[in-house]
Amino acid sequence: MAGTKWTQKEPGLIGRMKVQPMTGEAEKELTVREAGFSPKLRDWRAKLSAKAKQEGGVISPLLANIYLHWFDKVFHAKDGPAHWAKAVLVRYADDFVVMARYAGDDLQRFIGEKIEGWLGLKINREKTRVVNLLGEGETLDFLGYSFRLDRDLHGRDRKYWNMHPSEKSLAREREKLRGMIDEKRCFQPLPELIGQINRHLKGWAKYYRPGYSRNVFRQTNRFVRERLARHLRRRSQRAWRPAKGTSVYSQLERMGLVYL
Repeated sequence: MAGTKWTQKEPGLIGRMKVQPMTGEAEKELTVREAGFSPKLRDWRAKLSAKAKQEGGVISPLLANIYLHWFDKVFHAKDGPAHWAKAVLVRYADDFVVMARYAGDDLQRFIGEKIEGWLGLKINREKTRVVNLLGEGETLDFLGYSFRLDRDLHGRDRKYWNMHPSEKSLAREREKLRGMIDEKRCFQPLPELIGQINRHLKGWAKYYRPGYSRNVFRQTNRFVRERLARHLRRRSQRAWRPAKGTSVYSQLERMGLVYL
């Protein structure tokens, strides 16, 4: 991400694709590129193309990955922007980010023509934008992370690239935990409930371990312990209390609850 600079002249071409069936010349051109494929594989792709109707479907990410494979090829070709614009493409299924020092008209036009004109897909403009990450307060959200350029924490005259769980990711995680620590779970034995929470938290934290996630982990620890404390109090008509001289957090830790 270092050194990346964007300028905004037109609507950006960075974001999620909405898969639609191929038609016309785009279908013919891609079929020519598939001449070396077996007839069985070509028939299979044609059937999938007919089903690619909306974003968010179960098969949509798979279809986008198949179609956008060809975009990867032309992007990194000798006459592609990976060479003449020194651009970098980072893609996961139907989400991608293009990084370059200057997001000029030629680069944006290339992406639009290849995605919509050649492949017959549709760019989701609502989830697409151009961002100058050198600008004050500018942030890029991608794959659950937020990326931004922050000032040095020790007051030095320098900046560093910060990455941490995005606000949307944190909100989704809290909603997931609310469902796991709910009044409907009062029947569940506490060791079993804590075991389920531990497995979930370890998996979630493992994904977000790279970067600067300490503050988000602290917020999540506090959220889980507060939810569990309320959960314990409503499990019985007699209010639950930790052992004498022990805090709620310490008691939950003794019960095996992990701390991120």
